[in-house]
Amino acid sequence: MSKKILITGTSGFLGGALGQHLRNLGHHVTGISRRKSREESVDLHITHDLANALPDNLGKFDVLFHAAALASPWASPKDFHRNIEQASQNIVDYVKKNNIPRLINISSTSVYYIMADQYDISEETPLPKKSINQYAESKLAAENLILKNFSDALSIRPRAIYGPGDTVLLPRLLRAAKNGMLPKIIRKDGLSPHSDLIYIGNLVNILADAIDKNINGVINVTDNNTVNTDELLSDIFKKLKYPKPRFSLSVNTAMQVAKVAEFLSKTLAEWKEPAITQFGVSALVHSKTFNVDKMLSIFGAPKYTTAQGVEAFIKWHENDNIICYNYVNDGRGGEI
Repeated sequence: MSKKILITGTSGFLGGALGQHLRNLGHHVTGISRRKSREESVDLHITHDLANALPDNLGKFDVLFHAAALASPWASPKDFHRNIEQASQNIVDYVKKNNIPRLINISSTSVYYIMADQYDISEETPLPKKSINQYAESKLAAENLILKNFSDALSIRPRAIYGPGDTVLLPRLLRAAKNGMLPKIIRKDGLSPHSDLIYIGNLVNILADAIDKNINGVINVTDNNTVNTDELLSDIFKKLKYPKPRFSLSVNTAMQVAKVAEFLSKTLAEWKEPAITQFGVSALVHSKTFNVDKMLSIFGAPKYTTAQGVEAFIKWHENDNIICYNYVNDGRGGEI
């Protein structure tokens, strides 16, 4: 049955892909974001800064997907608070005032992270006493705010979203590699880290399925496929003809360089994102693997393999980053 859906952040990677996918399934999508919504992602776009209270005249909706956020590993605490925590407070106020029956929040698996290897992370894994960075802290605060106010709300925690339209994960690494600024970071044990990710096609399918499922709380979502991080990146760089890392650093040296870069950003560069951050170093050298039994029991196995997702990203990147989610048919009449 067609539903009226409001998605926050349709100018972004996830919000745009989700809007396009839901429209292909026959839903009516209204998108709200500061910038123009991505191509074909909405039936109606509303320009609005979510750090301010939402307008009262948006209409009636069956579902609200809160996908908007400051998706960056580095920014000032003030910016994170404004664009994640305050924006989420405004969403809570809007949902209460307008009696929207279904709220689905997009959180982050970064809420679990520490500067070390972590294996078999599940929804029951204790969270660290101190968040790994300000982004994770703000995402957790926003998630807690939503779940505290709505016992029936669902918060999805995706792990490392990638695919056509990505502006955060792989493009950062590719830019650094292209400029010869991506080092090979050597762990003390000499081993390669292992990680889980989630292809955008798998994520939008899960979110669409969540609309009519009577589920709440938190769910971690991945491709259900752990990869060797070094081998994956090496394969992507090779297929895109990007240069291999030209120099190597130990983890300790890389972390020290990142600390200096972060200090300079805070004190001299008005929080401009540095070329290297401690979070970024950790993402490249520390294993993060997940137990997604809960996801599998509710949604079943992901529709696409990691290999299919990576191939879709490569084709998109080779085609001058034209945002078009049509590399893999979703089997239900739509495209992702």
